[in-house]
Amino acid sequence: MGTLYVSQADSFIGKVDERIHVKFEKKTIIDVAFIKLDGVVVLGRSTVSPAVVSELMNRHIPLSFIDERGHYLGRLQPEMSGNIFVRKAQWQAAGNTPQSVHIVQGFVRGKLKNYRQLLVRRQRESDHLDLAADITRLENIISAIDKTESIDSLRGLEGAGSAVYFGCFNRLIINPNFEFTKRVRRPPTDPVNSLLSFGYSLLRHDVQSAVNIVGFDPFLGYLHFDRYNRPSLVLDLMEEFRPLVVDALVLTLLNKQFLKPDDFISEPLSNAVSLTAEGRKIFLTNYEKKKQSEFKHPVMGKKCTYRESFELQARLLAKYLMGTTDKYPPLFIR
Repeated sequence: MGTLYVSQADSFIGKVDERIHVKFEKKTIIDVAFIKLDGVVVLGRSTVSPAVVSELMNRHIPLSFIDERGHYLGRLQPEMSGNIFVRKAQWQAAGNTPQSVHIVQGFVRGKLKNYRQLLVRRQRESDHLDLAADITRLENIISAIDKTESIDSLRGLEGAGSAVYFGCFNRLIINPNFEFTKRVRRPPTDPVNSLLSFGYSLLRHDVQSAVNIVGFDPFLGYLHFDRYNRPSLVLDLMEEFRPLVVDALVLTLLNKQFLKPDDFISEPLSNAVSLTAEGRKIFLTNYEKKKQSEFKHPVMGKKCTYRESFELQARLLAKYLMGTTDKYPPLFIR
């Protein structure tokens, strides 16, 4: 099954024998064996029994919490991997070291190349969409990455590339019921931004699980600044997956009209927009399908799912930091 998403508000999540039971108004709405799970995500307000928490921790299954708006709140994490050697190598590379610069170059290159490829694919599929100028601007930014050895300057390139990409994102949406003006995060004030934020919260849960399995310290990153209680390395590794997993999914759900304006609600005071309960079900079902979809990993040379590739990329990063390989190869798909 993979990840269990509990989206029913005011439900009770309990344990019966070797199974997790989710009840609402005294009726069982979910019944699944713990052995089938690699993660649990609770969306909105629910009650989790101590027996479930204990079982999840014993089985090394993380439990994450996301609020009704799609904002990531936090997680209960099983004990970290005991691989001190990975963390030691991670700490030694911190700062403006050659290793750190190389890693940041990889993260930025992977993200921007995936941005570019998404634009190329959309232009190829459309008879009237002209993204040539935006693709060229992205290519020019990408070409500067290898010549840039300052992490701050690399952050600038990442920001410039993201500005180009989101500057033409509205043209990728062919559903006339939805419009994207600019990236708005906290809170998202339109349906498209609410979908992006919700998807990135789910992606964070999955990538953080991979980071912990490999043995990294999730809070010590390279591209993202150090900040109290922010898992910077998780956000670093997420970058190359944002366009591949979340952005592509959002465009599919909107352009194929899986989601409609009625699937969104707006809070009158904050103007925050979020999915309805039914909208969340549609998104979660398709997000899980996206994670389970297969592609040929360009480095490993074999088929894998996106869910498996989260851990693969984390392990490739660990290999580079520990000196087993001479570079970190970001994931980008042609």
